[in-house]
Amino acid sequence: MGHYGNWEWAGSTFTLETDYQLYVIYKPLSNKYWEDLMVKTRTMFGTKLIKVNNTLRDMINNKNEVSATAFIADQTPFPENAYWTKFLNQNTPVFTGAEKISKKLNYPIVFINIIRTKRGYYEIFAELLEQEPKNTAENEISERFINRLEKEIIKKPEIWLWSHRRWKHRKKDVSIS
Repeated sequence: MGHYGNWEWAGSTFTLETDYQLYVIYKPLSNKYWEDLMVKTRTMFGTKLIKVNNTLRDMINNKNEVSATAFIADQTPFPENAYWTKFLNQNTPVFTGAEKISKKLNYPIVFINIIRTKRGYYEIFAELLEQEPKNTAENEISERFINRLEKEIIKKPEIWLWSHRRWKHRKKDVSIS
């Protein structure tokens, strides 16, 4: 999923409305006060957090449990570690971690879309993007995700979090002379 709609509400709702454990991948904040507050609010209904550096290890540890793991995958990675594509008519670096892990574990990929129906009201939709990730080409899943997210942002741009400075990095031209 992306930072679209009310992603914080969606995590709590999933945990409260299903019998499955939700794990959310997150990057810890450097400020202890804000980190403690974010962890407290995100876990108060039973959602569990996985620090981004522990993602693969924790997912392997949880493999015998029927669960869901949420990757909020529209943040800005370091350009040298990213897959580059066009997103909203801009050259954009894209995280590939969710794709790499899903291929390694052959876990299905589901796109989560959160639609604001009116002020304070949201609906969550799930769409299977790939049942067998191990059978996909490199970056195919990441490309599907970013195209799917873009489609939703174009419909309702006001509910995407624009403040992430999505395009702070530029793709360096690599040419061999």
